[in-house]
Amino acid sequence: MSNVVRGLLVACAFGMSAPVIAAEAGAAQPFLQGDIKAGEAKAASCAACHGPKGNSATPAWPKLAGQGAVYAYEQLQHFKEGHRANAVMAPMAAPLSDQDMQDLAVYFAAQPASPGVASEDAVAIAEPIYRAGIADRGVPACSGCHGPTGAGNPAAAYPRLGGQHAEYAQAQLKAYRAGERKAGAKGLMMSQVAAELTDEEIAALATYISGLQ
Repeated sequence: MSNVVRGLLVACAFGMSAPVIAAEAGAAQPFLQGDIKAGEAKAASCAACHGPKGNSATPAWPKLAGQGAVYAYEQLQHFKEGHRANAVMAPMAAPLSDQDMQDLAVYFAAQPASPGVASEDAVAIAEPIYRAGIADRGVPACSGCHGPTGAGNPAAAYPRLGGQHAEYAQAQLKAYRAGERKAGAKGLMMSQVAAELTDEEIAALATYISGLQ
């Protein structure tokens, strides 16, 4: 395990503040100078998959509304640079300029997020993991980075999870576990965390976070 990943895991496990977590990551957070109005115009082509104002109605496609701007910007960079593989997003991100990505990121961050619904059956499995982690497997509490209500930590670029489609969240956790998604320090951390989770735990967490508000 790298020192960066170890630092991130420790920071999450002990609920450290955003500046401390960012410092452990060793990554400078860009000051986004996006324009919401410009982002709205540029987001027209995104609506086909991600829905009006980023509230996707299709479970396989993520909701972008209310997502932290820096996180969204980073992910667009990963798609553009090929660090995050996706056959649909790669050609969409390829022609975007840095300003385009900033405009889109701040636009989606400013949109109200739609709520999701959790399965009651998932709570018994997922809530202890989300709130306290799994100590004997070295899994930190999800809430340490993503917040008690799943709102994320925009300043430290930890994503919003609350309300996200369960199908999409489950697919991403499995991609992390398989090592298919590990761009950046946070991606590497998530791949190592997900490697310790069973299929049942991943499915339960995915639906649980969908119900967080």
